[in-house]
Amino acid sequence: MVAPTFAQVLAQKRILICVGSGGVGKTTTAATLALAGARRGRKTLVLTIDPAKRLANSLGLPQLDHEERQVPRETLAAAGTHPGGTLHAMMLDQKRAFDEIVAQYASDPSAVKRILENGIYKQISGSLTGSHEYAAMAKLDQLARERDYDLIVVDTPPTAHALDFLDAPEKVAGAIDSPALEWFVKPFKATGKFSLKLVGVGGSFVLKRVAKFVGSSFLEQMARFFVEFQDVLAGFRERARAADHLLRSEAVGFVCVASPEAAAVEEALFFHERLVQQRMPFAGFVVNRVHPEAPEAPEPAELQAALAARPELAGLPPYDVARATEPMLAAHRDFEVLAEADRMQVSRLHQAAPDRPLVQVPIQERDVHDIQGLSVLAGYIFP
Repeated sequence: MVAPTFAQVLAQKRILICVGSGGVGKTTTAATLALAGARRGRKTLVLTIDPAKRLANSLGLPQLDHEERQVPRETLAAAGTHPGGTLHAMMLDQKRAFDEIVAQYASDPSAVKRILENGIYKQISGSLTGSHEYAAMAKLDQLARERDYDLIVVDTPPTAHALDFLDAPEKVAGAIDSPALEWFVKPFKATGKFSLKLVGVGGSFVLKRVAKFVGSSFLEQMARFFVEFQDVLAGFRERARAADHLLRSEAVGFVCVASPEAAAVEEALFFHERLVQQRMPFAGFVVNRVHPEAPEAPEPAELQAALAARPELAGLPPYDVARATEPMLAAHRDFEVLAEADRMQVSRLHQAAPDRPLVQVPIQERDVHDIQGLSVLAGYIFP
């Protein structure tokens, strides 16, 4: 079976979502895929969550934030970009992504202001489990519907578990729209004020004890917030459904990014299995920082003769030359061991999805910090 190439994937998909554990080069891979799209004449956006300034620098931008910024054409020209292609970049601001949903769905401008200034909302939008993943998917859905990009590449938040990312939209929507909250705000919706008498005997007993610690005024403030938040809840549910539909569409491709370390490979394999179970479109694997196969080591005598012929070593006794070859040969053997270990881990990924592309990006001598570095990586993903 001949697997498709990443060039074919890039041509067929409008949205590529890079997923994987932290520290495997996911952000750099996303930027490389986006650059490749622009080089092929497409209007491309890379949406990242990485606040590191080096990505902005590598794209020739002074900064990255929640606004879409176009990479200078002269920067792309240095990378051999097709004249018709453009590259834009933005960094997800989690709270602003939530704020945009509130502004769209709240009943009136004054309610928007009250919600955005409410401490409970700030807690929900900033630290609720899954909120970062939800914000990324909500923003992606908005960009896919409202903007005319030919290609959108998403760098997702690092996940401790594959389920966190795939289930985030439903988790967040469920957390802020639960039966318990409906029970809590029902009296306020009926009368316009919070009353312990209206929540029932059992509920009144519980809330009286809670009020001793937080104060009854705080309970009323919380009830008022969730009542005003009802209109917005519909928006959160709608975005959750839209995001789930988008993730399953054929316009999307999930790219699992890994390194050859066992833990990163395990994460990639688990994520791939979950994508298959959920019938979400898996595009392929990118494995970064792989130790390539080392060339065959020379015989010790051959290496000694080569060293002795170097001008800077002329005049050294043969014994010293022989001693100098020992650490070189030991380093070669160590490199061979690392390369074999990487091959074993990469083969596990290939066995899991032999019908999907798998590319290996060799470990680089220096960090990728400019457009030329991204071009080098693109040469491995799109040989």
